[in-house]
Amino acid sequence: MVVLAASIINKSGKALVSRQFVEMSRIRIEGLLAAFPKLVGIGKQHTYVETENVRYVYQPMETLYLLLVTNKQSNILEDLETLRLLSKLVPEYSPSLDEEGVCRMAFELIFAFDEVISLGHKESVTVAQVKQYCEMESHEERLHKLVMQSKINETKDVMKRKASEIDKSKMEKNRGEKGGFMSLPLSGSTRIESSFNDMSISGGSGGGFGSGSGFGFDTDIEPTKSKGRPTSSATAPPKGLGMQLGKTQKTNQFLESLKAEGEVILEDVKPIPGQSRAPAPIPSDPITLTVEEKINVTLKRDGGLSNFDVQGTLSLQILNKEDGFIQVQIESGSNAGLQFKTHPNINKELFSNENILGLRDPNRPFPTGQSGEASGVGLLKWRMQSVDESAVPLSINCWPSVSGGETYVSIEYEASSMFDLRNVVISIPLPALRDHPEVKQIDGDWRYDSRSSVLEWSILLIDNSNRSGSMEFVVPPADSSAFFPIQVRFTAAKTFSDVKVVNVLPLKGGPPPKFAHRTQLITENYQVM
Repeated sequence: MVVLAASIINKSGKALVSRQFVEMSRIRIEGLLAAFPKLVGIGKQHTYVETENVRYVYQPMETLYLLLVTNKQSNILEDLETLRLLSKLVPEYSPSLDEEGVCRMAFELIFAFDEVISLGHKESVTVAQVKQYCEMESHEERLHKLVMQSKINETKDVMKRKASEIDKSKMEKNRGEKGGFMSLPLSGSTRIESSFNDMSISGGSGGGFGSGSGFGFDTDIEPTKSKGRPTSSATAPPKGLGMQLGKTQKTNQFLESLKAEGEVILEDVKPIPGQSRAPAPIPSDPITLTVEEKINVTLKRDGGLSNFDVQGTLSLQILNKEDGFIQVQIESGSNAGLQFKTHPNINKELFSNENILGLRDPNRPFPTGQSGEASGVGLLKWRMQSVDESAVPLSINCWPSVSGGETYVSIEYEASSMFDLRNVVISIPLPALRDHPEVKQIDGDWRYDSRSSVLEWSILLIDNSNRSGSMEFVVPPADSSAFFPIQVRFTAAKTFSDVKVVNVLPLKGGPPPKFAHRTQLITENYQVM
C-alpha cells in the first residue's frame, strides 16, 4: 500500500487540508484533487473510484470529503482501514465539520495525518496514541517558554521602576513650581524664602502641600515642627486636610497597583461642591411603549434543560396629560404557549375580543410618567415556560480534559437562528491562578478578572455570520466542576412572544398621536450548571 496524499476537500474540489507523502509536483496533486468531484457518482454505494493511474478512497463528511489518493497496486482493505482511522481523528480536532472549522484546525489535522501515515505506509497506531503523540511536550520548548517568561517579567519590573522614577520627578517638579518656595513680604524690600519640602504627608511619596494635589497658599505659613506637621494657626490648613490628602494618595497608589495587575478600574466622577447634578434626560417622544422580556434559563452541563422561563411586560410612558386619552392596539404573535394578564384597570373584554388595551373608564387618562422615568406603567404581562431545549436562544458546551499536567478547556456556543444576540458575555469560573490563563483559540474577545478568578468571553454580535463559535484555553490541573456554573448575559431586539404595537388610537378624535415602540430581550439568570 502506498498513500500518495490525504486531503479534506469540499464538493468543488478545493483542498482545505492536504498532506502528500511521496514526491509529487504541486500541479499534479492539485490536478488529482480537482478531478475527483467529476468522478464521484450520485447514489453509488462504494467509496472508491479508480482511474488509469490512481485510486481515490473517500468518505463523505457532511458537506466535505475525506480523501485518500493511492496507487492502484495498494490493498483496498488497508486503504479503507486507514480512511476509517482518519475519519475518527478529524472530529477529535475539528468539532465543526465545515470549511471554517477545518481550516482553523488545519495544522493539527496535518500533524495527526503524519502520525497515521509515514512515507505512504500506514502506522500501527490508535486514535488515543495519535492524540498522545501530538500533545507530547518538548523539554527544549518548555525551557524556551520559561526563558521568555522571565524576560517578560524582567521587562515589566524595569517598566514599573522607570514609571515610578518618572512619577517622582514630576512630583518634585510640581512641588518646585507650586509650593517649593514662597516669598513672604517683610519690612522694606527684604524677603524670606520658606521651603515646604519637609511638609510631606506621612505614607505618601513626595506629596507635600502644593504638589500634585494642586493646593496653593498665598497666606503666611509658619515654620514646621518635627515629623512634617505644621503648627496650628489662624491661616493653617483646615483640620483633617492632611489626613484627607494622605488617604487620597494611598487610594491612588492602590488603584495604580490594581491597574498594573490587569484589573479594569472604573473611576467615579465626583461632582464639584456647589454644583448641582445634571437632571436625567427627558424622553423626546410624547408616548413610549416598551416591550421587554426577561429570560431565566438553567442548562445542564451534560446536555438537557432544567429550567426555561420567560416573563414579559408591555409598559406605557406618557409625558403630557393631554396625550393620556388613548388606547393601544397590539398583535400578540402566533406563540400559543403564552399566558397573558392585563392590569386590573384594563378593559379585559376589549383586549380579549380586539387585542386593544384601554382603561375600563374611557373618561380617565393613563397616568403621566415623571421626567426621567424609564419604566412607565405596566399594561400587560405574560409568561412562557418550556421543556423543549430547541427553544433556548444560546446553548453552551464546555469540555475540560486533563492532559500532560495541564487542563485543556474547550467551550463552544450554538445560537438559535431566531435571534440576533448583542453584547454576549460568557463568564467561566476558574480555579485560583497565579497568572492569566493561556487562551489558545477564540472567536471574539476575552478578559480575565483576577479578583474573581473568572474568564469572560465576549462577542459583540451573534448573527447569521457566526451562529457558532468556540474558545480553547489552558490552565493548571483542575477538577471539571471548577469551571461551573457558567454565567451568560446578552440582549436581543426580538422577543419570544413577538408582541407588537400596531397603533395608538385617540379617544377624543384627531389624528393618531406619535409614539415610539421599543422591544428588547434581556437575561435575568442564564447559566449552565
